[in-house]
This record gives sequence, C-alpha cells and structure tokens, in this order.
Amino acid sequence: MTARAHVAWLGLGSNLDGPAAHISGAVEALAATPGAEMLAVSSFYRTAPVGGPADQPAFCNACVAVRVSFGARALLVATQRIEQAHGRVRDVRWGPRTLDIDMLAFDDLMRDDPDLTLPHPRAAERGFVLVPLAEIAPALTLGRHGRVADLLDRVGQAGVEPWTQGWAQA
Repeated sequence: MTARAHVAWLGLGSNLDGPAAHISGAVEALAATPGAEMLAVSSFYRTAPVGGPADQPAFCNACVAVRVSFGARALLVATQRIEQAHGRVRDVRWGPRTLDIDMLAFDDLMRDDPDLTLPHPRAAERGFVLVPLAEIAPALTLGRHGRVADLLDRVGQAGVEPWTQGWAQA
C-alpha cells in the first residue's frame, strides 16, 4: 500500500440464513477488498438479540481488525456493499439481519456525523462487541469510554457464548 495506512476495528453480526457463513463470507470479502489487509479475526460468539423484535434468533458475532489505505467513509461504503451482497435489508431497527458490519473504531478518529459516529456510540456497553474485540484488541481505547479490556470488566461476559471455532459453518 502506498497511501497512508489506517487501522479499523469492525463488529460483525448475523442471525439469519446460516449466520456463521455470513460472518465468514464478510471476513473473506473484507480481506479481498483492494487496499485492505486483514490483521486479526476473533472467534465467533453466540448472543441473544439486544433490542428489536423479541422472537428473532440468536446472533453470531465476531470482530476484525483491518488495515486500509483509504479513509473511514470509503470503508463505510465498502462494508455496506458487503452487507448488500449478503442480502442485508434495513427495515426493522435492531431486527434480524443476514449481515451487519459496524465500524467500531478507525485509528483514533473521533467523529459525530449522521451516517458515521466514531468510535461506535454503543460499543462500550455491549458484551457482544466487547468480548470478541477484547480477544483481538484488549488495549484499544474507544475514545472517552476507555480501554476495551476495562470496558469488558465493567460490562461482563454474561450471555456471550462461543459459537464455533474458526470458520466452521453453523
């Protein structure tokens, strides 16, 4: 990469149509994105839905770290394309989805725009984000919220269980 490199941490989630396969596919698509290099992939975790309809299935969640040669907005566009390729439909807030990719942090950038807030505004309070993120980046600081490892100590791991090891399909 010749442009300035940035590191982004992303949260991945799916609870429809073979969730682990969607997470694996997203990791592969991110790694294949021109100007991107996969640095770390967490284990996959099973979690109950937070908010949204009560009758939706459990989520498969993971986090990744990726080095990119482009900015946060371009990464947002790339992740939205990957979501669309996996059949993502945005109709119910916090509802079931084939794939959700959230940008949790991008370098140490702090931004509060209507379409992109960094660090992610709710990452610091969600075990389903903090458990996999602590696996790959325990020392990462999420802005004013603090270090991931410290946040996980406060939030706890209740309700976050291993899904499978590695790339296994569920």
